[in-house]
Amino acid sequence: MFLTYFDAMPRRVLALVSLACVALLAFGLYLQHVVGLEPCPMCIVQRYALVLVAVVAGITAVAKSRGLLITGSGLLVLLSGFGAFVAARQSFLQWYPPEVASCGRDFYGMIETFPLKRAIPMIFKGSGDCTKIDWTFLGLSIANWSFLCFVAIALVGLVLITRLARQR
Repeated sequence: MFLTYFDAMPRRVLALVSLACVALLAFGLYLQHVVGLEPCPMCIVQRYALVLVAVVAGITAVAKSRGLLITGSGLLVLLSGFGAFVAARQSFLQWYPPEVASCGRDFYGMIETFPLKRAIPMIFKGSGDCTKIDWTFLGLSIANWSFLCFVAIALVGLVLITRLARQR
């Protein structure tokens, strides 16, 4: 019964995904500006991934052709997979912090100072800030929740692709 919603209204599902991403971004901004938590470089990369997922889901939601819906859903899976990878890496760093944790440059400092070829590995290496757990809900950190949200979005995209591909 639940999957029939994907068949009957795939555009509405994509609009809900986009809206959920906007809500998650708003919550992240709330944590930053009201609660006072500063995002680490990996958090910022996850935010960018979430923005891209929201934009792709929103644009795909207004697509009229089945082919565009499938293509947009595929892109949604790829982008949310990237976000899940970054969140999983940050979760790993939080669970198994390096013995020597030093606060490196911030995200924008890395991008401005180093060529992209050097900055990207530095971001994924993480800094001392990336290992710190400042906030938890139900025992999970922000990175853990981010991972779960990205995986859920990827699953929605996969279900949409399979359901739309079966329709003739």
